[in-house]
Amino acid sequence: MNSNPGIRKIVIAGVLGSIAILLGVTQLGFIPVPTAAGTVTIVHIPVIVGAILEGWGVGTAIGLIFGVTSLLESTIPLFKDPLVAIAPRLFIGLFAYLIYAALKRKNEYIAIGAAGFIGSITNTVLVLTASVLRNYLSLEVAVSVGLTNGIPEAIVSVIITTAVVAGWKKLTPSRKQKAKLLSEEVEG
Repeated sequence: MNSNPGIRKIVIAGVLGSIAILLGVTQLGFIPVPTAAGTVTIVHIPVIVGAILEGWGVGTAIGLIFGVTSLLESTIPLFKDPLVAIAPRLFIGLFAYLIYAALKRKNEYIAIGAAGFIGSITNTVLVLTASVLRNYLSLEVAVSVGLTNGIPEAIVSVIITTAVVAGWKKLTPSRKQKAKLLSEEVEG
C-alpha cells in the first residue's frame, strides 16, 4: 500500500488540531492549580507531538489552531489579544521539532523528552513575554508565573509527549518490521 506523505501530514494535523480544540473548548486542557495563573495547560502538547511526528510545518499548523482556539475561548483579556494568544503558539512546533531533529540520532527518548520540554517552555516564555510587552502583566508577575507554572507544565509535557510519541512509534512498524511480520505470517 502506497501512502501519500502529504495526506498523512494533513490527517495528523487535523486529528491533533481537533484534540487541541477539544482540550481548549472543554477546559480539559487547563488543570486548576493554586498559583497566580490559576491553571497549568496541556493544550500545547498536541502541537509538540505533531511537530515530532510530522515536522515543524504540521506543528505550526496545530499551533495556529491552538492559538485561535485560545483567542476565541478565553475570558481573560490578555488572551483576547492575537499577539499574546496566537503569535507565540506558532513557534512551539518549530522549536520542538528543531530540538528533536538535533537529538534524535543520539537517543530517541531523550530527543522526544527534550522536544516536549522545549516546546512547553517556548509556549510559556513567549506568551509571558508578549504579555509583558503588551502591558498585561508586570515583569515580576510574569517571572512568578513562569516559575510556578512554566516548570510544572514543562515536566508534564515531557511525560505526556514521551508516552504518546513512543507509543505512536511502536504502533507504526517500519517497513523492515512489516516485512518481517509478513514473512512470519507466510511461514506460519
